[in-house]
Amino acid sequence: MGKKSTERPLADNEAMAVARQIRVSPQKLNLVAGTIRGKKCGAALDELMVSHRRVAIEVRKVLQAAIANAENNHQLDVDRLYVAEASVGRTLVMKRWRARARGRVGRIKKPFSNLRLVVREGEEVA
Repeated sequence: MGKKSTERPLADNEAMAVARQIRVSPQKLNLVAGTIRGKKCGAALDELMVSHRRVAIEVRKVLQAAIANAENNHQLDVDRLYVAEASVGRTLVMKRWRARARGRVGRIKKPFSNLRLVVREGEEVA
């Protein structure tokens, strides 16, 4: 009498990790995500380790979570994993105000982003 279980949205050779509400604009996050798309997970982790961008730390944590999900939950071979998808989405924007000259205000937008990484077992595509 319970709720029917939903089918797994990914293939059997894939694992996923998601980070929500990352305090960075989607444009900046997509620049970092673009550097690891299609790469083997080891090379992608090395790339994120030497990146000077602040958000690379968050992306590295999500990639490590996806690798751990693949290994522990889906019994995939870690050495054969590569980043199949790295999609960035826009979420809320905090709006702040700053006093400017002659009684006017300057609008400050503080955007947040979502990151979704899918790792796949198999040979590297690109």
